[in-house]
Amino acid sequence: MNNKKLVFLFVFSFILPLLLAFTVLKLDWLPGNTVNNGNFLIPEVTLNEWAKIEPKPWSIALLTYKNCTATCLAHRQQVRDLYIALGQKQNKVDLVLLGDHSAEVEGFKNYQPVNNALQQEVLYLIDQMGLVVFYYPLVADPQANRATRKGLIKDLKKLLNYARSS
Repeated sequence: MNNKKLVFLFVFSFILPLLLAFTVLKLDWLPGNTVNNGNFLIPEVTLNEWAKIEPKPWSIALLTYKNCTATCLAHRQQVRDLYIALGQKQNKVDLVLLGDHSAEVEGFKNYQPVNNALQQEVLYLIDQMGLVVFYYPLVADPQANRATRKGLIKDLKKLLNYARSS
């Protein structure tokens, strides 16, 4: 009789967690909050020939065109400020201008994407393999973008801290 009790407890200890997990999934009791500040890009976008620009582990990218407006120039300056705010982690991050460029912009690498899924006035966080991971929408008002930039820095620092290549 003692043997049957032991077998029952053994089987019950495996079945109970499975039943609880199944119940949680079926009734959608999972928490919905996330720790990232950016939005995942859906559908997934991978930039072809990304390795040509010899990127660092992470890149902050901004889509711009040849005719850059005052808002565009302000966004570029905000990206530079964001890069400075990274401090000692700057050596693991690149700044990239996506789009058709004729002239080099100091501090930025240029990449002409083939994919038309990317939008202007949006910051993109791109990994070393060319996968666009997060996007951060920008607005014309620099003060309104402050929270967006802080969120990008938080996400980027987390990614750099947990990266295996760091």
